[in-house]
Amino acid sequence: MPFRAGETLNYRVSWAAFATAASVQLNVNERRSLFGWQTWHFRTVARTLSPVSSLFPVDDQFDSYTDAESLESRQYETHLNELGKISDQVLHLVPTGQKSRAPGASVIVMPGTRDPLGALYALRAVDWRRTPELRAPVYDGRDVFEMRARRDTPGESVSVPAGGFTASRVSVSVFQHEKEVTAIHFAVWIASDAAHTPVVLQATLPFGTLRAELIPAPQ
Repeated sequence: MPFRAGETLNYRVSWAAFATAASVQLNVNERRSLFGWQTWHFRTVARTLSPVSSLFPVDDQFDSYTDAESLESRQYETHLNELGKISDQVLHLVPTGQKSRAPGASVIVMPGTRDPLGALYALRAVDWRRTPELRAPVYDGRDVFEMRARRDTPGESVSVPAGGFTASRVSVSVFQHEKEVTAIHFAVWIASDAAHTPVVLQATLPFGTLRAELIPAPQ
């Protein structure tokens, strides 16, 4: 895998007229055993910043325990604090035909299912020079979608606060019941470095476009 335990990436998020609407941090916390599976523990923290936080206070954390070999999601956690409402859930994902190893209730999913955070790291693991398209089911905690990702451009010059990069633009379309969800679209610019660093993350959503750009690591 191109990523390693201990990796931390920080992003500045723009939205509408706000050049600095939020911050996002991506972490590869560790590689560990989870109920007998070898998994990667990914975490992302997203927070709105002033003045947006006065309108839409958000302080969210997502944790993904992704199988180290298949990149299937084994456990997905959401810890949300949005507009003063706090909610937490821990979901154990079990592919059809397998038995749950975790205590408590499980969610039965199709083999190969990712969670949204694990799906981002799966995109980094792809050799886009040899893979024309990646398709995978994604479970977001409520619904199942199909992710269809393809490389649009093999090498663009991208300038972000962290510096200049040569990156491939990977476009991600979302489908449900074989029909494209046209109101949602994602794009990731993945650098041509050994780590396949995502230098820009862009999400087009019903309430506007969010663009996250990699910033330098804090000193």
